[in-house]
Amino acid sequence: MRTSKFVLRLALLGVVVMLALGISVVSAQEPSIINLYSSGDTNITDWLQNIIIPAFEAEYPQYKVQFTNSRAAGDEPIIDRAMAALQTDDDPQVEVMDIDPRGFGASVEAGLWYEPTVEEIPNLANVIEAAQVTPLAASYRGSQVLIAYNSEVVAEEDVPTTFAELIEWIKANPGQFVYCRPDRGGSGGNFVRRAVYEVSGMDPAVWTPEFNQELVDEFYPQAMALLQEIHPFIYDDGAYPAGNNPVLELFASGEVSMISAWSDQAIQGIDRGFLPETTKLLQFTDLPMPGGYTMLAIPKNAANLKGAQDFVNWFLSPEAQALVVEVIGGFPAIAWDQLTPELQERFNSVITDNVPTWPGGDYNPPLTELWYETVATNIDPNS
Repeated sequence: MRTSKFVLRLALLGVVVMLALGISVVSAQEPSIINLYSSGDTNITDWLQNIIIPAFEAEYPQYKVQFTNSRAAGDEPIIDRAMAALQTDDDPQVEVMDIDPRGFGASVEAGLWYEPTVEEIPNLANVIEAAQVTPLAASYRGSQVLIAYNSEVVAEEDVPTTFAELIEWIKANPGQFVYCRPDRGGSGGNFVRRAVYEVSGMDPAVWTPEFNQELVDEFYPQAMALLQEIHPFIYDDGAYPAGNNPVLELFASGEVSMISAWSDQAIQGIDRGFLPETTKLLQFTDLPMPGGYTMLAIPKNAANLKGAQDFVNWFLSPEAQALVVEVIGGFPAIAWDQLTPELQERFNSVITDNVPTWPGGDYNPPLTELWYETVATNIDPNS
């Protein structure tokens, strides 16, 4: 009898131990959370949610990415929360943000941001020099203004390959080229900035982030004179659309045969059939037009710092970078030759590791103002 009771107690104890062990095993297998925030446009947030996150989680099942679209409230509240948590040693409830931390000066001064290293994020070694714009974050995709043209209308031997050749082409083909107002879309804004580069020696390094009034006084009028030359030959006697999309629409309808366009918008337009199949894209061979890179930033007090590092590292792999090109028409942050030969062949005309960046800031208002005053004198800036 005693033996039976002892065996029963032993069995019950075993069940309890097994249950406890079972619970421990389940807990150990539960994925850890990576909180990801982005305030990007719908195409970017949809891409992150529906393509990027599932692909990452399939390769890294130990993680679960919780995505928050911060477009409505903005990124500031999340950053403020992270800064407060930095002071109290609490969980900031954010691992990765789709932002450029340099745009949030107080957070930089507070030392909020983790500085990625190749030792902890090995695929950083794949990132091209042009995309290494700040030590505070990792660039993961780029975009650049290109020239798009209809190859059914523009003969290959007539396609301009430099900015100077484009100026001559516009004059020789009245009404067939258009760019948007520089304050209403980056495809027009960077076209105007490329004119500034043209007259200032085609050296973007001259335009340092620290505002230089002497540069403005010397080169802005020269750039405007260049744009004045082509003003009468722009579509509809100098009609400048108020945005990137209206320019694409004019091109899609056949009203013009050549435009300045963002690389991602043009590539997506071709892939989705909005732009003609005969659309081709080109980079200038002397100095491409400006563009920029988007990056992923990690608060250094992120609760799941290892998860954030693994996420960024995966994003910089050739497989993930191919999704940047294929799905949203962006430029990879890594060298093109690390992508498949098929992708390289498809985008041969736009491949570059030279993406000039414009410093922006105080340089922009006087450039826009002078453009309206001297070039687009027929347009009300407020219209």
